[in-house]
Amino acid sequence: MLRDGGLRGSFLVRDLETGDELGIDPDIDFPVASLAKVPLALATLERVRRGELDGATQIEVQPGRSTVPGPTGLSRFRHPARVAVDDLLHLAMAISDNVAADALFALTPPAEVGAILDGLGLRGIAVRHTMGEFTDTPWEHFQGPDAHLAQALAIDAGTAGRGHRLPQFDVSRTNAGTARAFVDLLQALWTTPSPVHPDVAAGVRRLMADNLLRQRLAPDFVSDTSTWASKTGTLLNLRHEVGVVRHADGQTYAVAALTESRVAASIQPAAEALMGQVARRLRDELRAA
Repeated sequence: MLRDGGLRGSFLVRDLETGDELGIDPDIDFPVASLAKVPLALATLERVRRGELDGATQIEVQPGRSTVPGPTGLSRFRHPARVAVDDLLHLAMAISDNVAADALFALTPPAEVGAILDGLGLRGIAVRHTMGEFTDTPWEHFQGPDAHLAQALAIDAGTAGRGHRLPQFDVSRTNAGTARAFVDLLQALWTTPSPVHPDVAAGVRRLMADNLLRQRLAPDFVSDTSTWASKTGTLLNLRHEVGVVRHADGQTYAVAALTESRVAASIQPAAEALMGQVARRLRDELRAA
């Protein structure tokens, strides 16, 4: 099913009450792109809880001035703005604003984010750099009719060991993680007992519920009798989403879908839909067991 749709993927669905799970290659490392904003949000809120940061503090943010398709929020601003830490969190998580995320990384650098994860016993997610450090991809250089060349380079320049000529796609150099590691993180945020403080977990859950990028898994999980909270990650041929669906009967499932496309095209609604279909099928099989 994935192969026919031009995708290679790593999926995991876990029942957060029983611990039962179903997956497809859930232990493969992927570059995680904007999924790194979830541990960033956790670390920021943990530092607020400790009194090291104040969510009301206003940060002067320089404009992103992005001219390529895709980025939103502060990334498109033309002039400096003063934004509170709490509101930077909302922008980073709700619309995946990279400039907002990097303003938060300036307060809590990647190494400190990693140390907080490690201190909580959350393993398998490597946070090595800010969003801005690795945003200079071929996408910025090939636009219009040449955009497919950036996609082709992302697809063809990898190695069998998950290395890559582009540092943004090399799992030994970029922010990286597995579907299992993200499901473990979601479980720590949604269940008790948990190493994550309840106030911090509740804050991250609220931020993920505000996510406005809902074209991938959400159509297969949202209904009048369920809620969906998630975070997406996208970079050239990488399309990811991790989230939690809660049903009216109380059943709750953590879902992680990390994929890379083998098709050199930027807009692939069929691939987005296929991700949801595969994740939904795993959830359905697990729910019926």
